[in-house]
Amino acid sequence: MPADPSSGAPSSHVAPPSYAADPRRFADALRTADFTVDRVGERLGERAGAALGRNTTLAALRALGGDDDSQATLLRLFVLQRTVDPEAAERALPGLVAPLLADGMLTEVAGRLEATVDVRPYGADEASGAAVDGWIVADHVPGLDGRVTRTRPDFVLSASPASVTLTQMTVRRPVGRALDLGTGCGVQSLHLATHADRVVATDLNPRALRLADLTLRLNEVEDRVDLRLGSLYEPVADDRFDLIVSNPPYVMSPPGAEGVRLAYREGDFLADELVARVVRGAGDMLTEGGTLQVLANWAHIAGQDWIERLHGWIDPTGCDALVLQREVLDPYEYIELWLNDAGLVGSPEYAGRYAQWLEYFDGLGIEAVGLGWVSLHRAGHDRPHVQIEDWPHSVVQPVGAAFAAQQRGVAFARRSDEELLATSWRLVGTVQETYGVPGAADPEHIVLRQQAGLGRAVEADTALAGVLGACDGELPLGVIITAVAQLLEADAEALRAELVGRIRPLVVDGFLVA
Repeated sequence: MPADPSSGAPSSHVAPPSYAADPRRFADALRTADFTVDRVGERLGERAGAALGRNTTLAALRALGGDDDSQATLLRLFVLQRTVDPEAAERALPGLVAPLLADGMLTEVAGRLEATVDVRPYGADEASGAAVDGWIVADHVPGLDGRVTRTRPDFVLSASPASVTLTQMTVRRPVGRALDLGTGCGVQSLHLATHADRVVATDLNPRALRLADLTLRLNEVEDRVDLRLGSLYEPVADDRFDLIVSNPPYVMSPPGAEGVRLAYREGDFLADELVARVVRGAGDMLTEGGTLQVLANWAHIAGQDWIERLHGWIDPTGCDALVLQREVLDPYEYIELWLNDAGLVGSPEYAGRYAQWLEYFDGLGIEAVGLGWVSLHRAGHDRPHVQIEDWPHSVVQPVGAAFAAQQRGVAFARRSDEELLATSWRLVGTVQETYGVPGAADPEHIVLRQQAGLGRAVEADTALAGVLGACDGELPLGVIITAVAQLLEADAEALRAELVGRIRPLVVDGFLVA
């Protein structure tokens, strides 16, 4: 790859690297070879694609057989981590082999060519909230086909399940300025560039910025993204943003392990302090109406309520918040997950590192680790709405629209009872489920369940189900409640007083829209 773009730079702004291989020509060659998400997916099939997701290449190699067309060559070279014949590479990348060798993206091994980085098709359709169709440049997937490999400390991860989750939870409304905090390979910036006028992408890892730069150039969005080198909010201290997204290095690992700490997943802060700083710092970095969305880990400390700990991060920001804890791992599960990720399973260091990590957690009183999603909204409310909950249930991706709906719902739910009753609400994306003894005249339980987003459900009695079922955007809520009260021979005023309190949280959770 080109020399460190930050060397000699007077500020956090990164000087664009120079390439012997023109990124536009490189992208044209990839496109000409049908090295795209759709075409590669058709070639390999679902099973081989799923096997690649499990870090095994044999199914993909079988799908390619002995074919030596350009698409097959590029797959073997950049994705399957195989060497290829130089003549085949020249056919797939006409006029680019020598420049790619000069850039360090290819190297010669025993008369054949090997890629030093992973270049693969990447795409997302409009249903994800931001249509993207291009390529991602990152480091090779470690541990492919069960190889025992040590991950380099400045390793740059490609689009991972975590990064895809962040793309799916991001609120995709048009914004002026967006921040990709800890950009890695640049995947979040590709999505942000579809709906932000300008994007700033930061990273502490110079190698990540080099690979992100090439990702952006292959996708022809480099003019809309400003790459900056530095930690957390330091490179953007004087800026403000309408949207901030981050998949930060949230792994809580013990310090001082040379060659094991990986820049893409762990920082130099104690326990979950790095994530805490991302959250606490957002209040000053967001414009009015701005949103922060973060994938996070947080410690469950002995003798402390985890919800109260997160309130300690969020409350000082003055922002509204929705925090969803998606999973909780005990220390053993957590440590095993990340030792495996570092390629240490089966190595001589495994047992020692495991013991060191357990001692680190014991010393900090960490009994478990929560994994989840944090979304802040600088709504300007005197009394911010902070909603922190355990939510291990299935969701329907993408959930970005659900986060946006929750922000709107919080604003609507701040209205007085009289205003809520005067509003014509519409029940959206919800079905009714009934449970009871087979053959019984009436169900024992009525459940209303969202069919998209977070898939929330609420148990309803006859009155609430009748009122919500009549909310089609035509009649004010108060009129509907009065009509239902007449049908049930109930006191209308009492029913209004009861139901308005039960309906308010349903507005927040996106069951009802105005």
